[in-house]
Amino acid sequence: MSEPKLVPCTHERHAPAILAIFNDAIVNSTALYDYQPRTAESMVAWFAAKQKGGWPVIGLEDEAGALLGFASYGSFRAYPAYKYTMEHSVYVRNDQRGRGLGKRLLQAVIAEARAHDVHALVGAIDAANAGSIALHERLGFKSVGLMPQVGFKFGRWLDLALYQLTLETPAQPVDG
Repeated sequence: MSEPKLVPCTHERHAPAILAIFNDAIVNSTALYDYQPRTAESMVAWFAAKQKGGWPVIGLEDEAGALLGFASYGSFRAYPAYKYTMEHSVYVRNDQRGRGLGKRLLQAVIAEARAHDVHALVGAIDAANAGSIALHERLGFKSVGLMPQVGFKFGRWLDLALYQLTLETPAQPVDG
């Protein structure tokens, strides 16, 4: 079995697989604070927003071309002064976890962020998700806050942990 390869994801090729990964996370975990599975139509808008923002969607495919996981980033907050800060996400297919794929995907997102003059990457992680928190810490992310009881899912309150990686980019930040 060959090593999974990093690929840029497209709506045409990857939307059904990304949708399946999202919906598994929605239905079976607190990785996403959504209640209802997403629709195929929602993927059109999701990919369009990524393209409009110039934000990457990076996937890992096996030798047969099946998507094993994906990662991306997008706007942190909708104010101009946050233009150098992005919120990222990493999702690995349920049957592929524990193989180091999340690490490869997060490293790829960090590399893309550097290449596009992002200064800060922020991960908003369910505080009970020890695996994701450990992954972020291994890659240099620091805990920058805990928001207690900001989500409610599966009949319980959820705490949101914020993790940040500050990059050396951009070399010449500007206002405006």
